[in-house]
This record gives sequence, structure tokens and C-alpha cells, in this order.
Amino acid sequence: MLRIREISVRTLLFALLLNLCYLDFTQAETITLGPADSGRGLNMEVDLVEDAGGELNIAQLQHPEVQAGFQPAEGKASVGQSPHPWWVRVTLQRASDAPAHWWLEVGSVTLKDLRFYLPDGEGGWHERQSGELVGFHEGRDHPYRRMLFRLPELSDQRPLTFYLRTYDPAGNSFPLKVWQLDALQEQAVGENLFLGLIYGLILAMLLYNLFIFLSLRDTAYFWYVMTTSGALLMILGMTGHGFQYLWPNGPVPFWLDRISIPALWGFSACRFTQTLLQTRRFVPWAHRLLTFALCLYVAAVLFNAFGLRAFGAWVFVALALTAIPASLWASFRRWRQGYFPALLYLCGFGVILGSVNLLLLRATGVIQPAAWSGYVFPLAVAAESILFSFALASRIQILKQERAAALEHADREKSARLEQVQASAEQLSLAVEARTAELAQANRDLSEREIELKQAAFHDPLTELPNRRYLIERVEAAITEAARRGESIALLLIDLDHFKPINDGHGHDAGDLLLRTLGQRLRGLVRSSDMAARLGGDEFAILLTGATVEQDAGQVAERLLHELSLPVPYRGTSLAVTVSVGAAFFPHHAEEFSRLYKAADEALYRAKQQGRASWVQQDGRAPADQPT
Repeated sequence: MLRIREISVRTLLFALLLNLCYLDFTQAETITLGPADSGRGLNMEVDLVEDAGGELNIAQLQHPEVQAGFQPAEGKASVGQSPHPWWVRVTLQRASDAPAHWWLEVGSVTLKDLRFYLPDGEGGWHERQSGELVGFHEGRDHPYRRMLFRLPELSDQRPLTFYLRTYDPAGNSFPLKVWQLDALQEQAVGENLFLGLIYGLILAMLLYNLFIFLSLRDTAYFWYVMTTSGALLMILGMTGHGFQYLWPNGPVPFWLDRISIPALWGFSACRFTQTLLQTRRFVPWAHRLLTFALCLYVAAVLFNAFGLRAFGAWVFVALALTAIPASLWASFRRWRQGYFPALLYLCGFGVILGSVNLLLLRATGVIQPAAWSGYVFPLAVAAESILFSFALASRIQILKQERAAALEHADREKSARLEQVQASAEQLSLAVEARTAELAQANRDLSEREIELKQAAFHDPLTELPNRRYLIERVEAAITEAARRGESIALLLIDLDHFKPINDGHGHDAGDLLLRTLGQRLRGLVRSSDMAARLGGDEFAILLTGATVEQDAGQVAERLLHELSLPVPYRGTSLAVTVSVGAAFFPHHAEEFSRLYKAADEALYRAKQQGRASWVQQDGRAPADQPT
């Protein structure tokens, strides 16, 4: 009996020893949160274990031998381009004076797959999935650009242990912070404002150079636009704003992830380098190396499309041995050749190269993620966009100078040939000089005519009022806006009565003076939101817009009848005409310009039939206080 008791005691002691060992292996360091710990990083006090082969699940994770494999992270928040998942163990407890409700932020730039496991209180676990494999709202508990989870209510007596499983072959990072939601939202306001300014600057440079490209059709401007677009998309993806606002309703597709978008940016940047620096002509070996880099970018996207994300990520590391040296050497060589845009390119590429190297060091785990490092690349892209834009402007200026030099050289050759002709035949020389003078005068005439045509494209040269073409564009735009607002617009056609006798009796100078004066009066009769135009001859038009346009049309017509009939002094006499006005309204009489114009013209015709010096609406009725 005593022997049995002795064995039982030994067994009990052995079991207790095993339990103590088990507790020693499984108990993570408890992080105690105080009242001022909102925004506190956790990576100094969490534990990590690599899931070689990716076969562990949350149930297997509770085995003592697996728990014993956890190692302190000691601040590590990135394990680089790891082909295996990693498990993170976190144990939290609050101080007695700290809030009970906390939020966990996983501040990774991008992460393919994240699993979050919380105990369910019954020996099991609740699993949440986040990352690029699920939609934005599905993968977080609050609409924030980074992954954010609400933690269960923390106790000041019993610690809470939970796990995260992170997986991304392109760069596995998991910076962890705990927040009070109010403090996080306050910080997010400042972050969004700062990033919004950067987005706006880059977008402004993109649109500015896009307009130049549409005007010049220059290939370098096209690749600048593509490069800046790719960089902007890359920034949006890195900051999380792209996932939040541009593609929030499902998993991130492969053509928008952290492989394809950087590949688009890099591909466009290589083509921009080739066109800006003219590497095919001046640095041929660098041109060939950049072409090889283009193939590598395409290969990275193809690897990613077929699920080989890790291979695609390592292709980017290989690109550091091709695209970067080629771009640096080509820009340095062209600068030494006296090509100033190459210096601006070198400065912009140097800024972006430093930020890209920082991203590569973060992706490979050489340096750990930090709050400040997330803003380096957006700032570098903004600086690069400005410097590259200056380089393009300088390039255009150089091309203009080269063209001017070529023209000057051509002029010198022409002069030399003319001198030779003069030496052989004076008469021929005089004929050539006369013809040259004629051509020069013709060129001047053509230039002046071109200026006049540009001015006349949208304005009447006599009255400086908008012309028919401008009126058509404004009316069509006003119809679209009025249809959207549910409002009306009015088109008033004005014809001068008895204008021809003034031209016949006093000459065209008198007619022109009268037209200019009436044009000035018309301009003063309309509001800034309306428009007066000259259609040609003695025909004018007025466009009226606004919520009360049908009431305003009558008042404007009466003022037209009065103001335009006032005499105009001319060489001791007075010139006077009356006007007839026809009005039509959108949408009552027509829903497009041509029909609206026809309706107003029919009303004008009726006004003239009724004796002129009056105005008529489209339905043919004159206002009650106007004689018919």
C-alpha cells in the first residue's frame, strides 16, 4: 500500500513538473497596456515561429512542441521574401486604469494573406481573414487604409493570447500596433491630408504633361505619363488608399497587386529613359540593357499571373543589376556629353533610386518597417515627377534650339547658293531676291491671317462678341446642364430692322459703328452666366440660363427693344434702328440646338410679320402688353 502511494506521489510530481515545463514553453510575454499606450508598437514583445511547408493550423499550434518553437521577435516586423507562412503570438493585458477596448493594427504595406485567430471562450478559435485575398471591408473591422481588428474586452486580471498567420512570398511584414479608435482616427486625418497633397501634386504633373503630349504627340511625354500613372497607382497600393477607394469590393486582382503595378511603373520608366536620353543613338549598350530589363518586367508579371509570386518578386531584385546601372550610366554619359536634361533625370532618378532601395531592403527583411519609411517613396515620386517634367521641358527647348540652328544653317547655305547665282547671272539674282521677298511677305501675310483666324474662330472681329460657333458650343453645354438640373434655357434671336438703309445712306463705316455700339449694349444687358453673340450681318443672339429663365426672357426682350433702339451719334447725326426678337425655350420647344434655333427663328419671322419692333415667343403669341 505504501509502495502504491509512493508511486502515486512520484507520478503527481512528474505531472506537475511537465505542466510547469509546458507553461514555460507556451506562456508568451504578457504585454500590459496602460492608459497612454494608444499607438504603441508590439513587435518588441511578441513571439514568432516559421511554418515551414505551410501545414500548421491553429489546433496544431497548441501542441507543446510547436509552442516551444516560438521565439521572441525582438522588434522584428518583417521576415523578407519568405516562401513560408509565419505565426505571430501576442499576449495582452490591460492595467487597472487602462481602457478595456482596444484595436489591433497590422501596418503592412501590402500583404497577400493574413489570418487572425481569437479564442472563442469554449476551447476553440474564431478565424478572420484579411489581406489581398478578400475584399477591403471583409478584411477589417473599421474602414482604415491598413488592416484593423477590434480586440475583445481586455481584463486587468486574465491575459488574452491570440495568433496571427501572415503569408506573402513577395515580402512578409507584420508591424503591429494597438490603438484607441479616437486616437487612430485623429492620426488618420493628418496622414490623409499629407498623402492627399502628394497625390494632388503628382496628379497635377501627370495632367499637365498629358495635355502637352496631346498637343505635341511626343513619345517621351507619353512614357512620362505612363511612368507617373504607374507610380501613382503604386503609391495608392502601398498606402492602402487604392484598396480602400479604387478596388474595395473584392480581392486585389493580380494586375493591381504589388508585383504587376511596380512592373508597369518600371517598364514605363525604362521606356521613358530610352526616349528622353536617346540611348539608342548615344548609349547603345545601355539601350540594349534597358530593353532586357523590359523583358524582365514582362516576365515578373507573367510569373505573378501564374501564381509564382515569389519568383516575380525575385525578378525585381534581378532588375537592380540591369535597369538601375543602365539608367545611371546612360544619364551620366549624356550629361557629360552636354545634354542638360540628363542631369535633371539623374537627380530625379537618384531620389527615386534611394526610395526604391529602401523598399527592396524592407521587402527582403534587411531593414524593419518604420512609420517614417512609408512616406519616403511617395515624396520621392513627387520629386521625381517634378524633375522629370523639367527634363522634358528642357528637352523641348533644346529641340527648338536645334531646329533654329538647322534653319539658320539652311539659310546660310541658301545665301551661299544665292551668291553663286549672283556671280553667274545678275538678272537671275534679282529675280530670286524678288521672289524671296514675295515669299517672305506671303509668309507674313499667312502668319497674320493665321492669327486672325484663331481670333475669329470663336469671336466676331467687328463687335468682339462670341460668334456662331461659340454660341453653338455654349448652348449645347447649357442644354446638358439644364437637363441635369431640370431647368429651362432661352435662345433669343435678334434682327435689326431697317439696317440696310443705314449702310446705303451713310456708308459701311456708319453701319460698322452701329453694330459695334449695339454689340457693347448687348454685352451690358446680359449676366455673366448668360451670353450675347453675333451670328453675322445684322443678326445677334442671346442665351439665357437659370431657374427663372422663362420669366427673365420677357424682361430681357423688353430691354432689348428699348436699349437697342436708342440712337447712336455719327458725324453730327443720329443712327437708329429697331429690333425684332424671337424667343424659344428648352425643353418646351426643342431639345437640341438646331431645333431650338429653328424654333427661335420661326418666332423671329412672326415678329417681323407683325410689324417689326416687337418680340414673339415660339408659340406665335406676343406678350399681353405688347401690340401685335
